[in-house]
Amino acid sequence: MNPIKIRLILSMLIFGSIGIFVKWIPLPPTQLAFARGIIGSITLMIAFLFTKQKINWSNVRKNLPFLIGSGCIFGYNWIFLFKAYQHTTIANATLSYYCAPIIVVLLSPLIFKEPLTPLKGICVLSAMVGMICITGIGSASGGDRIIGIVYGLVAASLYAAVMIINKFLKDLSAFESTLFQLVITSVAMMPYVFLSGRLQFAELDISGWALVIVVGIIHTGLAFLLFFPSIQKLRGQTTAILCYIDPVFAIIISFIVLHEKLNALQIVGGLLIIGSAFVSEREKETRLAGR
Repeated sequence: MNPIKIRLILSMLIFGSIGIFVKWIPLPPTQLAFARGIIGSITLMIAFLFTKQKINWSNVRKNLPFLIGSGCIFGYNWIFLFKAYQHTTIANATLSYYCAPIIVVLLSPLIFKEPLTPLKGICVLSAMVGMICITGIGSASGGDRIIGIVYGLVAASLYAAVMIINKFLKDLSAFESTLFQLVITSVAMMPYVFLSGRLQFAELDISGWALVIVVGIIHTGLAFLLFFPSIQKLRGQTTAILCYIDPVFAIIISFIVLHEKLNALQIVGGLLIIGSAFVSEREKETRLAGR
């Protein structure tokens, strides 16, 4: 198999397992997201020194407004995703989060003047139906689970904003954009973390710190180093297909490790969401290839 595809698949498996670690770490989402940003930034800086890459500061300055915008949003996207993991199952949180591509589709006609084709319209409606299935509206589902799904949707909206802003980045390597976004993310979260309540890092035992370090180094630094360069080198359609390893693996591992289950209606909803996002991405790739 193509080594680039292998790196992308590995990054998806790493991203898909983060929910397990978040549930095991006894930290508030704000503090965990902050620690993730700090450790991830340090990991990328070390990688920068070892690989002896050069930063084009002129291009960084030209893109600085977009880097600041996406970096500020990125951290709060993590916070709401981690809140979703805490309030509902990993499957529900992950599937809610994967509405982000559909949100981008909805906003593209306004921001990028891209037409909302009939197929994309069907995808949006299918994703909405899928979310209704996931939330179990009309059933005796727990309120806390609904809150978790709402947090997941907020995280998806923030990630959609990051995806849109990143489309305006020009002449930056994947390494440059990722490094600066992570550093900005850490700085942007700092005031909120220190003002939102008592810091609990000192209360972590060795195992807690080990899990936090794994999330920072493996799920952030290493995963980003594998993910972003890979998607720059692969066709969009290939990337779209392989990226759905993330939610599928997240659901499988949550079932194996935490014994979380989806009922039949939620499975249908998950298929509708993932299928809608995939079809909309494939339709875009096909349209661009025809130009």
